[in-house]
Amino acid sequence: MEKKNEKEIIIKIEGADWEKILDEAFKKANRKAKIAGFRPGKAPKNVYIKHYGKESLYYEASNKAIEVAYDRLLEENEDLQIVTEPTVNINSIDDSGIEFKFLLTLKPEVKLGKYKGLKIKKDKVEVTQEEIDHSIEHMREHYKENVTKEGKIKKGDIAVIDFEGFKDGVAFPGGKGENYSLEIGSNTFIPGFEDKLIGLKAGDEKEIKLTFPEDYHAEDLKGQKVVFKVKVNEVKEVVIPELDADFFADLGMEGIDSKEALEKQVKENLTAQKEKEAEDKWTEDLLAEVTKNSELDVPEAMINDEQNRMIREYSQNLQMQGISLDQFYKFTGMTEESLKAEYKEQAAKRVTYRLILDAIIEAEKIDATEEEVNKEIEELSKKYNMTTEEFTNNFGSEMMKYELKARKAFNLLKGIKDDK
Repeated sequence: MEKKNEKEIIIKIEGADWEKILDEAFKKANRKAKIAGFRPGKAPKNVYIKHYGKESLYYEASNKAIEVAYDRLLEENEDLQIVTEPTVNINSIDDSGIEFKFLLTLKPEVKLGKYKGLKIKKDKVEVTQEEIDHSIEHMREHYKENVTKEGKIKKGDIAVIDFEGFKDGVAFPGGKGENYSLEIGSNTFIPGFEDKLIGLKAGDEKEIKLTFPEDYHAEDLKGQKVVFKVKVNEVKEVVIPELDADFFADLGMEGIDSKEALEKQVKENLTAQKEKEAEDKWTEDLLAEVTKNSELDVPEAMINDEQNRMIREYSQNLQMQGISLDQFYKFTGMTEESLKAEYKEQAAKRVTYRLILDAIIEAEKIDATEEEVNKEIEELSKKYNMTTEEFTNNFGSEMMKYELKARKAFNLLKGIKDDK
């Protein structure tokens, strides 16, 4: 039984069309056939069928026939707006032909509510001095250096140590390290260890008596008293650069040679970032409002397709970091199903907003001229240092056309007049 936004269509391939497909399947299968008295590919069709049976051709033939059947379906149903890959089943297959049942997911009807003159405004963007200072401090942190120092260890220093832990006079597994760089105050080691290094200097040795926490992960060490024998090999202090000529040179930012110039550039960067965030939020708020005012029933198949697309995008991002999706699943304990479940809400929102936007484009008869598309391609190809041909081959002019139409639709929602 058909559900809303679904349609079942039966397509049968028979007669000469089916015989032609069976002949192609026979030629492919015959190349691998082993029949006494014939070299591979040379046995006549009647001999092959007598030896293997006509049914042996059905699997290969059905793969070809499904392509023919789907092409025919599209030709005979040009008015249908199919939005996902169809589900297909073989109803029957025999000497006379093959019958497919296609289950199609169709683009749902969108009954638009109010979408013009919405009382939703873009958030005001403001950059504070505190934010500028924080950003510059982060830049300074990025260029910090660990410099060997004379004198005693203090909080914030890095102690390069050899250590070994003993319980009841016996060294325990995992309790030993050499030339280990430990930042004092990082709470990397068990409570008390780092504090007891404060005041030591390079060359000092010390026995540190501690008790492991009751919730420690290793059962045999929970709540146990231990002794760590420690030797300090080197002490380093973290040096954060001053806002001086050397720091500005390290930044490599054109025209930045003073604190004032850096603050101005940082403010511009933060403003641009916040403007984009505000613009994105405004767009989403508008689409959410239009969705609330409208009626549509999003097919589950469209959401599922979007979930799969999001997983592919995430997989590509992981690969850029040298991590495969399988490795990600192992590291996190997640599965494809659990990752899909995490994406479902966002996928449903993406699909819903896309359908809403398409409905606005259709209702307003929004279009993009060839001249507008070519101009957009020319500008973007310069931006990405590509030829217009390379850009078009990578992204396609149809995608650019849709992007322009979408931009016009967004401007309509925002009450912005398009420049003509």
